[in-house]
Amino acid sequence: MSVKRYRRSESSEILTTDKDKAAERMDSIERMKARGKGPLVIAISGMKKTGKTSLVEALLPLLSAENLRVAVIKHDGHSFLPDPEGTDTGRFMASGAEAAAIFDGSKFKIIRNEPADEHMLLKAFEDMDIVLLEGFRHSSWPKIEIVRAGVFEHPVADPATMIALMTDLPISFPGVPVLSIGDADTASRIILDIFYKGRK
Repeated sequence: MSVKRYRRSESSEILTTDKDKAAERMDSIERMKARGKGPLVIAISGMKKTGKTSLVEALLPLLSAENLRVAVIKHDGHSFLPDPEGTDTGRFMASGAEAAAIFDGSKFKIIRNEPADEHMLLKAFEDMDIVLLEGFRHSSWPKIEIVRAGVFEHPVADPATMIALMTDLPISFPGVPVLSIGDADTASRIILDIFYKGRK
């Protein structure tokens, strides 16, 4: 199987070898976004230990350098401690509070004991330009899926939702750019290309 890979120096204008398929994918992405004037939502997906968090960390300064406001929503497949034990808010929650908040002169945090999903949380980020979702591999959100050798060697997301596949394996789908593991530069160009096309 011949796999087209992209060097970091290549232009985002040639991210696919089939321009018709690329155009069809962009149309599909526009339909998937259905975001009106809200933020562009892109998922960074893959199995555990494939490097999702590292990619999000690398993307944030690249996207922020464009003077864009970027937020992140992470899905925890297990359970997490909303506030460490011993902190004031942690003590409030342990004592039976259904919700608690803490703020200072520059930031705040709200904790609520109730179910949530990304749609609910996205309402809090309507003023952002881009929201990155970490996880959500089975969702319909446009996504970059990471498939890493020795971790999990098969894509799990619907290829129709992929804006790129980041892998070190000989895997490809028609019209989907294939990036090297850790290539945040090209990944950011793909995201920015979609963002600016959506603003025209």
